[in-house]
Amino acid sequence: MDLKLKIWRQANTNSKGSLKDYQVKNVSADSSFLEMMDQLNEELIDKGDDPVAFDHDCREGICGMCSMHINGEPHGPESGTTTCQLHMRKFKDGDTIYVEPFRAKAFPVLKDLAVDRAALDRVIQAGGFVSVNTSGNTLDANAIPVPKADADAAFNAATCIGCGGCVAACPNASAMLFVSAKVSQLSLLPQGKVEAKERVTNMVNQMDLEGFGNCSNVGACAEECPVGISLENIARLNREYLSASLTSSK
Repeated sequence: MDLKLKIWRQANTNSKGSLKDYQVKNVSADSSFLEMMDQLNEELIDKGDDPVAFDHDCREGICGMCSMHINGEPHGPESGTTTCQLHMRKFKDGDTIYVEPFRAKAFPVLKDLAVDRAALDRVIQAGGFVSVNTSGNTLDANAIPVPKADADAAFNAATCIGCGGCVAACPNASAMLFVSAKVSQLSLLPQGKVEAKERVTNMVNQMDLEGFGNCSNVGACAEECPVGISLENIARLNREYLSASLTSSK
């Protein structure tokens, strides 16, 4: 198929960017979106032009690096799919495709389609961990029974890949779905209850410091999440934060 691409080009964080037009021909319907971008970049390099910068790593829908806004949707038009797992069969010959970086104050553009998502790492560093002994002389895993419903919910929350698609989908650029998933995966388990109040307080405070917007229950975050993180986690985060705020020492 032959496609027309409108791709955001921006030299660095401090420069102005704009959409540039490109043509890419003979694209296989079986290729992935990133393979199509590779094809374009090979053509640009052959002509001596600067290739389009974009993030990618595993290309297996695991790492969350492939953060592209495609035709107005994070990761593109197919639900439950990362950009690297999006195939060109979702498009038609002659289509015009808009490709932009994730838009958020907390995600400054580094170059073209690559953004700095280190803000998510700093939120994790603020409290997304447990301090109990997890190596050496540990207790047997079955010493503290965990209800299956809690174990399942914790596992589902832990599947968050930290891509930032929820932030890009939210009109307020809120990171509540991401933070709630990271809080939930620990707060539901015995190991995470020891410092649960400190964790949720620190992570929410760091989220606010990073400049993410407030959640207004739009629900676009869960709709666009490539791994299906549930809005139930945001409700859990709100309960955890309220409990921590009411019981914290003055």
